[in-house]
Amino acid sequence: MPEKNILNIRHQIHQNPEISNREVLTSERIEELMKSFHPDETISLASHGKAFIFKGKDHGPTVLFRSELDALPILETTQLEYESQNKGVAHSCGHDGHMAIVLGLAQKAAANRPVKGNVVFLFQPAEEVEQGARDVVNDPEFKKINPDYVFALHNIPGEKKNKILLRKGVFSAASKGMTVTFTGKTAHAAEPEKGISPAKAIARTINELDQLIQNKALFQDLTLLTIIHIRMGEISFGTTPGNAEVMLTLRAFENEDMKLLTKKVESIISKIAQDEGLSHTRSFSEIFPALENNNKCVVLVEKAAIENKLEYEYLETPFRWSEDFSYFTEQYMGAYFGIGSGTDQPALHNPDYDFPDDIIDTGIQMFYSIYENLNLKS
Repeated sequence: MPEKNILNIRHQIHQNPEISNREVLTSERIEELMKSFHPDETISLASHGKAFIFKGKDHGPTVLFRSELDALPILETTQLEYESQNKGVAHSCGHDGHMAIVLGLAQKAAANRPVKGNVVFLFQPAEEVEQGARDVVNDPEFKKINPDYVFALHNIPGEKKNKILLRKGVFSAASKGMTVTFTGKTAHAAEPEKGISPAKAIARTINELDQLIQNKALFQDLTLLTIIHIRMGEISFGTTPGNAEVMLTLRAFENEDMKLLTKKVESIISKIAQDEGLSHTRSFSEIFPALENNNKCVVLVEKAAIENKLEYEYLETPFRWSEDFSYFTEQYMGAYFGIGSGTDQPALHNPDYDFPDDIIDTGIQMFYSIYENLNLKS
């Protein structure tokens, strides 16, 4: 188990969750804790992000370890002593545990400060809504950090506790939300011929997008399209609808497949709107590129697992979920890996989920081995 103070900190953070872009008190709490480790520099990033830098005297690489600050808009049902006190908000993804791991790593590194290069502990806002990582990497202050290596991890329910999950290349999928609006003309339900209803457009959209995603020969690897919401007209039996909205999620293991899927969907939507006499708009949100690991960095993670006598496995296929750490690995050499959090562990984003404390030490030791093996200590 981790040191008692790290455990208590994790429980305190769990008890006081904040959703994406509102992590004010969480960020302040982290900064106060990190002050006790005497970082050489503290940098504010994006909305509530914080980077803490320990600097070595000699030239060497800059290595960054990332954790997330945000919780989810979920009503927790764990009935723990430290259950969320912020009703309707919960750390149901384990970011409280990830913060504890990076804090524990910082505590350990503070007692064994780098000789060569720099080590950076980054606490990033808004991971759940994608723009957090994007805002951090685009922040001019982050450009000054310019890390040589970036590392992050995630707990993985359903896998044996403390098992390390690795993958070279793509670790998790690209995804994006797409919102389409169709606008026609409202009419009385008794005179539908005087209106322009989007009903046929909606029916065609469902059918033609399904045909598209079933055409597996178009794509290199797994590619998915999920219609998540449809709204048309108003609840009025006397009215022919004049507008509609369709929301869908696009997902792909390969970034090139995502580009092709997006282009094909846009083309289908445009043609349907034109054929049905409708105007339309398209917009995108929660855009996550595929998370692509650097092979050299994955080998460093494997070495850390071996040194710590941990079971590890290379995944055959990427995870279907998305992760905004992809914005870091787009620009910097890095690796993202998983730590099994238990075969009976509730799934991520479930109201009864709670991060298992007994994998915190594993995360700390994995990161610390990477820190040592990048020659910061010699």
